[in-house]
Amino acid sequence: MTTDVEDLLRLLAPQVLAVLVRRSGDFDGAEDAVQEALIAAADHWPREGVPDEPRAWLIATAGRRFVDQRRSEASRTSREQRAVAEQPPSLDAQKDDTLTLLFMCCHPALSPTSAVALTLRAVGGLTTAEIASAYLVPEATMAQRISRAKKSIKESGAPFRMPAPGQRPASIRNVLRVLYLIFNEGYTASSGESLVRPDLATEAIRLARMVRDELPDEPEAAALLALMLLIDGRRPARLDADGELVPLEEQDRSRWDRARIAEATAILDGAIGHGKVGEYQLQAAIAAIHDHAARAQDTDWPQIEALYGLLEKLTGNPVVTLNRAVAAGMAHGPQSGLAMLDKIEGPLTHHHRYLAVRGHLLELSGDLAGAAAMYRLAARRTTNLAEQRHLQLRVARLLTREV
Repeated sequence: MTTDVEDLLRLLAPQVLAVLVRRSGDFDGAEDAVQEALIAAADHWPREGVPDEPRAWLIATAGRRFVDQRRSEASRTSREQRAVAEQPPSLDAQKDDTLTLLFMCCHPALSPTSAVALTLRAVGGLTTAEIASAYLVPEATMAQRISRAKKSIKESGAPFRMPAPGQRPASIRNVLRVLYLIFNEGYTASSGESLVRPDLATEAIRLARMVRDELPDEPEAAALLALMLLIDGRRPARLDADGELVPLEEQDRSRWDRARIAEATAILDGAIGHGKVGEYQLQAAIAAIHDHAARAQDTDWPQIEALYGLLEKLTGNPVVTLNRAVAAGMAHGPQSGLAMLDKIEGPLTHHHRYLAVRGHLLELSGDLAGAAAMYRLAARRTTNLAEQRHLQLRVARLLTREV
């Protein structure tokens, strides 16, 4: 399958799924039918050419597959089957229901974790393994969680439509969290050879724009979009000519997308001061400080450390503490950061990011042997090969310095 066809199918898959769910109300059956249609397209389109209306082709094919499934279920009536098969696909081909699907995946009937997992699968296109990696749980556990989520949506009888204004608050937080995770997976892939998956980052930004347009009075929706744009603005300088990772402090800032950063700054300025300050406003403010520093050494680390302190109180997330430790180490010396790391407990202490941060702070403190040991362990723990190579390179540099 060519890359162009693969990219097109990734773009159209959630849109086609949304159409079938709206028609049938059967999330699980619709997803199975769409997967069969995608397989058929992947087989036919490279040989026969992409049809003039690829979305309509997929809708029609998935509709037929759905009917075939229903015919094997004696409990379903022929009228229900015809309702899916006989609607002209052209009526759906011009309407993008992706945002509606996004909110349905984040239905209040689901736990936040299940809602995030299902949306990453159905809308973001992540594999079950990638989602499991994001949650640090076994793949089988995540597969069961997604299956239960689809069953819960079916049993809830939730209609396929955008939630009414009074019902939206229960879903907004999950929706924003989903988009945040999709973007993170695109910006730093959890596994594989490539560091980035631009298709996922681009899709997360597109959906974030849709959510912001739908929720113009929700400052956190605007702040999340700003955060994505601020981080994505650095992407042109994040890899060198060989595709290897370039750390933030070593990036050529003249290559950053200043137009994207300026857009993000304007969005953030419009969001701050409207309602209660939330986690995405704080994260975006931190990203803006990095982006507005002309040189790495000009970064206002004390302000970043203070903002992470606020974010830590707001979320209680140990990953925030990890990031705060980096800022504290840069602002007040590596021992300050290492002291914060010592307070972190639980699974995060075995994660490659924690080990890499400890290695970085040990390197700043002059403990080159300790830093090399941490980098080696982090390299063994990461499943992203680009990050692994970068960590191994840091070990090699430290060994050179020791000699």
